[in-house]
Amino acid sequence: MIFEVIQIISEQVNNYLEEIGLDKSVVPENIAFLESQNEDIGTALKDGVALTLINLAEEATLKNFPNHTIENTKTIYRNSIVNLNLYILFSANRDKYINSLKDISKIIEFFQGKRLFTQANTIFNRSTSAMSNVDNFRFTVELYTPTFEELNYIWGTLGGKQLPSALYKVSMIQIERNIVQAEGQVIGEFTGTTKRKEQS
Repeated sequence: MIFEVIQIISEQVNNYLEEIGLDKSVVPENIAFLESQNEDIGTALKDGVALTLINLAEEATLKNFPNHTIENTKTIYRNSIVNLNLYILFSANRDKYINSLKDISKIIEFFQGKRLFTQANTIFNRSTSAMSNVDNFRFTVELYTPTFEELNYIWGTLGGKQLPSALYKVSMIQIERNIVQAEGQVIGEFTGTTKRKEQS
């Protein structure tokens, strides 16, 4: 679901940029490859905005929630769902610095207006096989502000020059593999007798 979420976000932002008269400049790509010798990657990042997944973290508060359902007369047990928070970075590498600032500003503007994404309020391209199977989803996107030290570490890790950018936290992405771990019978009617101890 990570790939699908990145695709949905990039498509939604590009649609907004086009609506307000700007170029559809957002490309899901690793900004660390900005100076890559690979021509395809270099072309994709030239005069564009890279959308890069820089980290993910499991939501610890939901880690041990039980995951079972009742189907007919059976209780189906599965492993706990993995709930992830994604940290995504928009990095503007436009030919002109002023255009980079405009794009980042408009990206922030877009998410200020739309923070919640669901299958009901989000239209996206389902033409590819990966996206055609996307069904129910719900996630939020909020601006995440790192400290100067964290920001320096991020760009140092990416190994490139610092670009106009905005970091966002995407909460929460659920990942579950449909494998049954165990089955049990639903407890139905209790039959038997009980005894009450008489008070002396």
